[in-house]
Amino acid sequence: MAVFKVFYQHNRNEVIVRENTQTIYVEARTEEQVRRYLKDRNYNIEYITKLEGAHLDYEKQSEDFNVEQAE
Repeated sequence: MAVFKVFYQHNRNEVIVRENTQTIYVEARTEEQVRRYLKDRNYNIEYITKLEGAHLDYEKQSEDFNVEQAE
């Protein structure tokens, strides 16, 4: 399993505006599994990145670091 950071907008039908970008963390095996997990949410996904090593350690220090489990 890996942790992925997902950058998204709340409304799939709106144009992406960087200032409105939100992030969530999802634990899954693949990026495809993350996308399937979020499919039913009305998110406009900008980017998904796999967190590893020092990058993951850095993100864990954030008070917003809360990992959702993809099934």
